[in-house]
Amino acid sequence: MAAASQPRATPSSLKPARFAGVLSAFALALLLLLAPSARSDELRLLTMREGTAWYAFGATLYKLLKDELPEGVHLVVLPRGGGVVNPLAVAAGKADLAIANVATARWAYEDKAGSSSTQAESNLRALAGGLNQVWFMILARDDLIQRAGSTDLKTILHADRAPRIVMKPRGSSVPPLAGRIFEILDTSREDILRRGGSIHQVSASQIPALLRGGGADLYLEAGPLGHPTVTEACLTTPLRFLALPDVVLEALAKEGLASSPLPPFFKGQDQPVPSVDLGTVLIAHSGLSDEIAYLITKTLCQNQAAMARAHKAWSRFDPSRAGLPARTGLPLHPGAARYYREQGWPADDSSEDGPVRDGQPAGP
Repeated sequence: MAAASQPRATPSSLKPARFAGVLSAFALALLLLLAPSARSDELRLLTMREGTAWYAFGATLYKLLKDELPEGVHLVVLPRGGGVVNPLAVAAGKADLAIANVATARWAYEDKAGSSSTQAESNLRALAGGLNQVWFMILARDDLIQRAGSTDLKTILHADRAPRIVMKPRGSSVPPLAGRIFEILDTSREDILRRGGSIHQVSASQIPALLRGGGADLYLEAGPLGHPTVTEACLTTPLRFLALPDVVLEALAKEGLASSPLPPFFKGQDQPVPSVDLGTVLIAHSGLSDEIAYLITKTLCQNQAAMARAHKAWSRFDPSRAGLPARTGLPLHPGAARYYREQGWPADDSSEDGPVRDGQPAGP
C-alpha cells in the first residue's frame, strides 16, 4: 500500500437470491478490467471513467490526501470500474479502496456467487456512506410514448413493438437492476428481444448519439443530479422521464432499495419522478490499516465543502451521519468507526451480524 501520485487518467434487506448470478457474471470482466495487485507503497482507489462524479470524487480525495498520507504511501486513482465491479475488486484485493453503490456493495457482501472463495466478500468494510444520492432513471423518446400510447413503463415494455433499450455495459449497477425491474413487470431481456426489441449495452459516451439517431428509444441509467450523459441526452433528444410503477417500488423496497423521488432537475422534467436511490459509499478492504482508514475518513469528513465544490453531487454529504448502517450497507472499518466515535457521531462497526437493523432502507 501506499504517497499520493497524480491521479491516473441497503441496505440491506437486499435478497441476494433475487440477483442470483449477478456477481459471478462479472468474474471474468473483473480480471480483464484490473491490473495485477498493487505495489506495497500504493493505495489503489477504484472509481469510474474520467468525467464522472465518482472520478471527480477520487481526484479531489487525492488532492486532499496528498500531504496527509505517511511518507512513501501514494494514492493512485483508477479511472475505471463500475457499481457492481468495484466491490468485487476490493473484496478480491485488486483495489484497496473504491466508490460503490450502497446496494451493490451489500450484494457483494451478502452474495458469495461471484467469488472463488466463500469468504472473499466478508473482506469489505465501509469508511463513509451517504456520499450522494444515485437515482435509477428511465427516459423514453417522445415517439416511443406516442407509439405505446402511454407513459406507463409496463405498458411500454409489453407493447406489440418492443422498445429499443440502451444502458451501460456489465459492471455497472444498471443491468442487474434493470433485469430485476423487467422481472417484476412480467418480462425479461429474452422476451423483449423475441418481440423485436433490442438491448444495447454501450459506453456512456455513445448513449446520446444512439438516442438522437433513433437507434434506441428507452434509456436506463443510474446517477446523481447533473449526470453528464443524462444531461446531454436531454439536451439533444426529446425525452421524458418515466416513473417506476408502484409495484416495482414496493418490491424493491422489500429488497432494500429505498424509494426516493428524482427531484426536478433535467430538461424535460417538471416534477418529481418516483424512483429508488442506490446510494454511494466509500469502501475499503478489511486489510487496510486502522491508521490509514482513520486518516482517510477524517480527511473526507473534514473537507465536505471541498468535495461539494469539486462536484455538486457531493453537496448533500453529511459527515455526522456517514457511519449509519443504512448509509453504508456494510460493517464499518474499525479505523473509520474510531473517528466517528471520537466526534460523538453514531457508528456501527459490527462485522458479526451485518450493518442493517430491522430491515430499514437507506435514507436520503
